Amino acid sequence: MKPAAPPRRWRRPEPTLTRRLLVWALGALLVVWLSFVAQAYSTGIEEADELTDGHLASVASVLLSLRSIEFVAPGNPALKVNRPDLKNHDYQQSLSVVLWDAEGRLIGSSGDAPPPVFDATEGFADLRLGEPPSLWRSFSHWDSNRERKVMVLLSVQERDDLVKDIAGQLIEPGLWLLPVVFLALGLAIWRGLRPLYALSDDVARLDVGQGQRLPAHHAMREFNSVVHSINDLVEQQNAALLRERRLANEVAHELRTPLASIVLQARALGGTLTDADRLQAQARIGEDALRASRVLDQLLMLARTSRAELHEAAVPLDLAALVRDVSAEYAQQAWERQDDMAVAGLDTLPLQGHPLLLEQALRNLLENALKHTPAGTQIEVRLGLDATADGDVPWLRVSDDGARAGTAEPGLPELRARATDSLRLGHEIITRVADLHGARFGAEPAQPPFTTCFALRFRAMAAMAADKPPSA
Repeated sequence: MKPAAPPRRWRRPEPTLTRRLLVWALGALLVVWLSFVAQAYSTGIEEADELTDGHLASVASVLLSLRSIEFVAPGNPALKVNRPDLKNHDYQQSLSVVLWDAEGRLIGSSGDAPPPVFDATEGFADLRLGEPPSLWRSFSHWDSNRERKVMVLLSVQERDDLVKDIAGQLIEPGLWLLPVVFLALGLAIWRGLRPLYALSDDVARLDVGQGQRLPAHHAMREFNSVVHSINDLVEQQNAALLRERRLANEVAHELRTPLASIVLQARALGGTLTDADRLQAQARIGEDALRASRVLDQLLMLARTSRAELHEAAVPLDLAALVRDVSAEYAQQAWERQDDMAVAGLDTLPLQGHPLLLEQALRNLLENALKHTPAGTQIEVRLGLDATADGDVPWLRVSDDGARAGTAEPGLPELRARATDSLRLGHEIITRVADLHGARFGAEPAQPPFTTCFALRFRAMAAMAADKPPSA
């Protein structure tokens, strides 16, 4: 026997914009229609009440004015007058009339209403008459001589039937129109969304790797901002891919050299070497391993900048204190090289930032100045503020005179002409840290006696304060 097939699980259909718009439009249409029904019924009741009351008052007035017409014959004090048979009409109402004399004696009546109790008061009233009791709307009035009193009555049930009939006549066409409106609305939504579907297809066909772009101007003006945003995103993606590809090539080249050297030196250690050559090979392996380790550390820092950009929030910090702490760690290395390292400028510089990332950027700048300059170099880390129309702009400069005339290291100016280190990983890290802080990083003209200057220029302090999250 074949095993029973597993039961097919019902899968909820994926939501679509068209279906969502139709559901919301139909819901809104139903709300409008129900509001119209409620308003029509309420208006029908109000108008029917006024119409009925006006009808009752008019009939009473007419009866009282016809003094020549009597309900009863002489000697017959309570004659029941039968209504004439009239042609039925949808809105015909069966009125009842009761007539009393000044003493409250019943003179005559007409209609189906049970005889009411005489009351000298006048005006409109709601009466419960008969067994079982039924509700009647009445209007009573005396003649000018208060010799006769007439009361005109109408069954409330008839009035309510009239209200329902009128409201139904108003509501029923709308009920039949609902499906027609829904279909027309669905067609209109589908036709109206066709440009959106076309834009979605164009985006799906984009080959980001080939640098394809959408047309600069869409046929629908409302989509132009979306098109510009997508094109900007494509350009950013292409720039990021190009940067990462170039960086990967440089990393591979930089790692290949020390790793190949380690392999060669390790093979040499397996042969017959003198003690001096063996020590030299071991030292070379250690240097190459440290070089590869520095490359990996830089790559890890690049990964950290990406995570910080996505998840970590900036915190208040004192950049001047951070600069002093980091510079103090390199003071011993500078002293051994006979370099003159100094920190100048502001004693305190508060801003919003990522302390670890700013620390790493500063370390890269200082290591660059120590690695690629001759001994006896002047190195200065300076902090300051520039007054602009947008507010005070903080900046950090690392300057040195390593390219001064008379340098003893040949080829040093060419080496310093590169960004911040031979691999450019340090440059990439500083650039990403700057971008994360809304800052700019690059070389600037050096102020004498310095020959090289790299600077980080942050956003105006007012802009950073505006981005600060509110305190709890």
